[in-house]
Amino acid sequence: MAGRDMTTREMIEALIGFDTVSAKSNMALIEWVADYLEGHGIAPHIIHSEDKQKANLFATIGPVEDGGVALSGHTDVVPVEGQPWDNDPFTVIEKDGKLYGRGTCDMKSFLAIALAKVPQMKSSPLKKPLHLALSYDEEIGCLGAPRMIEAIGRNLPKPAIAIVGEPTEMKVANAHKGPYAYETVITGLEAHSSQTHIAVNAIHYAARVISFLEDMAEEMAGRAGPGSAEFVPPYTTISVTTVDGGTANNIVPRQCVLGINVRQLPGTDPEEILRRLDEYTSTVLEPKMKAVDPGTGIASRLVHFVPPLRKEEESPAEALAKYLTESNETTVISFGTEGGQFQDGGMSTVVCGPGSIQQAHKPNEFITLSEVAAGERFVDRLIDWACKD
Repeated sequence: MAGRDMTTREMIEALIGFDTVSAKSNMALIEWVADYLEGHGIAPHIIHSEDKQKANLFATIGPVEDGGVALSGHTDVVPVEGQPWDNDPFTVIEKDGKLYGRGTCDMKSFLAIALAKVPQMKSSPLKKPLHLALSYDEEIGCLGAPRMIEAIGRNLPKPAIAIVGEPTEMKVANAHKGPYAYETVITGLEAHSSQTHIAVNAIHYAARVISFLEDMAEEMAGRAGPGSAEFVPPYTTISVTTVDGGTANNIVPRQCVLGINVRQLPGTDPEEILRRLDEYTSTVLEPKMKAVDPGTGIASRLVHFVPPLRKEEESPAEALAKYLTESNETTVISFGTEGGQFQDGGMSTVVCGPGSIQQAHKPNEFITLSEVAAGERFVDRLIDWACKD
């Protein structure tokens, strides 16, 4: 590996070959990338998760100092189980101008482009540093990036700009919604199914919670938030995504657990939904439940959240990304990224990368070769920019 140059295509094949589904460790990939960088004389900084089973990687090419640009991307991918893939998801297949494989679009191709360009970065007279920021567990709540951002604030060079390479078809996205995950646990009182008068049916009360959330979602669909018209859909969304309850057909269920997903518009109150849900359950539902048994109840909690990416006035990241893409147009995206976390960490941030989100998380995920080439041009122009005063 030491010192070996690789084409972008070779790098994509190498990264896709690591099964880094979020439920598994990404350490094999991180160690492989660290070895590759060390072979080119670049010191990687590995920031482990608390249990040491996963890690972020941060590396600086050029002047080891604050400033410059970080190219950020996640190393984990979503599961393939239950999806009808035509080929091995972890082996790249080329067909009709497309590269198929889990992560080709979301988002290992962006990382592959950046890594394949490392020898070019290293041999160029960079006047501003270029940083590589690889994170873990983005797909389950952007869990890794905050540990890396904390390390950047403590003992690593702090980039001035962060470009998150999620698939935007190389369009410059200057804002995105914030994904929030909530869990609501309804605890009832079990009994024989013939004795409903002495029981509290957790699933029945869960249905009322779902109905309340649906009504709130419809209400929010009628609101116009700051800059909401640019988003698709142009409002905060609420979805009940999982329902788990019941034991057997002849038992009144004691418990039901709801998974709730929210995509919050930037600039709106992130606490409103949980606050209103708690008020409804505590004042309307729980009194009826506790009248039967005081041990019943409903509890909701925030599982994780990812801050939205907010539009910046006179954004250095946006100005640079427009220059690199040779386009004055910008867009917004409805999916979440680590972009808001970098922004909250004091770095001007945009999202811009090859591929289309329409292909992400699907069987036979792919990226077109033309999108890969566009990503390469983007990084080539970034390297040239970093060589200028």
